[in-house]
Amino acid sequence: MERLLIARYGEIFLKGENRPYFERCLENNIKASLSGFSGIKYVKDVGRFYIYPGENCIDDIITQLKKVFGVVTVSPVTAIASNMDDIAAAAVAEMESVLSSVREDIRLAFKINTKRVDKSFTLDSVSISREIGGVLLEKFGDRIYVDVHTPEKVIDIEVRKNTSYVFSDKIPCPGGMPVGCTGKSLLLLSGGIDSPVAGYMAAKRGLGVDAIHFFSFPYTSERAKQKVVDLLSLLVPYIGKTRMFVVSLTNIQKQIRAKCPEEFMTILTRRFMVRLSNAIAEKYGYQALVTGENLGQVASQTIEGMTVTEAISKKPIIRPLICFDKTEIIDIAKKINTFDTSILPFEDCCTVFQPKHPVTKPTIEKTEEAESFLDCDALVAEAMENIEIIYPKANSI
Repeated sequence: MERLLIARYGEIFLKGENRPYFERCLENNIKASLSGFSGIKYVKDVGRFYIYPGENCIDDIITQLKKVFGVVTVSPVTAIASNMDDIAAAAVAEMESVLSSVREDIRLAFKINTKRVDKSFTLDSVSISREIGGVLLEKFGDRIYVDVHTPEKVIDIEVRKNTSYVFSDKIPCPGGMPVGCTGKSLLLLSGGIDSPVAGYMAAKRGLGVDAIHFFSFPYTSERAKQKVVDLLSLLVPYIGKTRMFVVSLTNIQKQIRAKCPEEFMTILTRRFMVRLSNAIAEKYGYQALVTGENLGQVASQTIEGMTVTEAISKKPIIRPLICFDKTEIIDIAKKINTFDTSILPFEDCCTVFQPKHPVTKPTIEKTEEAESFLDCDALVAEAMENIEIIYPKANSI
């Protein structure tokens, strides 16, 4: 008997001639996620990867795989020769493991589920299930009983050529698409709840995610910037290696406050964020921008506001959270461990020089009129001269 893991993928199995590309992306991401373990071996098969753990703890490997987009489920399995004696022995060992966590005074409803991939095997699936179920009842009859309709535990058996697999868990993983397989994006990352979740959701659809953060020193502190670095570090286990461009907005915001109508302060600042993000995207080869915008959440996140900010973008702006409820966003933030960091009370540039009555339904014409007092190209060029690039590492704050 040998213990190993089966990591299954789902959506990419439906791809046509491009499927090998997506499979390679997923394999590379799995290996990158498990790069901290030594001696692991991988075997690719249709719809799955076999992962041989070596001397490593299987539970630790599973913890990492649960953060790899593209993996749908993972199972710790026992591999044995494809004969009934070895299959029965593995099923007995699996049931012993299951019962070790069940109180002795409780009888467990179980079912055997057999998938006979090797059609040359002497018994069919139903016969295998019946025979192995009988072995388990004989061994553990005082603690288990058969219920094929509503079992509390299912023992799965896969009979394949030469090797069969016995397991009792299919552990959910995030699914989606392998990170990087659908392009490169630049995430506008603030210190709030929404934008880290937007980066997570974009990565789930296969986008590589780097970040840009806008900083207004001395109105925003170094600790506020570190908070955003910490947030991106918390995303690293999901999105992989990343970097963050830190861009100063201080002079731009001063110029807007001094020369433009106050009610346009927020929307003009957003337009400069889009301009600067486009400039970095052009320079470094990003294909799209990602934001945490959520329809109707704040003054600039109206249809009119988003239309005005999007009008100056040369890159598509992806808004994964556009129709989410706030509670849905918070639930994801808690799941990916960014929520507690996001709510730390440090200011960000969006709260600097905030107008008392921001415009909520701007038009492109009136916004351009308000902006006409500024030399936009010169302000962007100046901000681009002093960009800081940070390469965060995985963080488990």
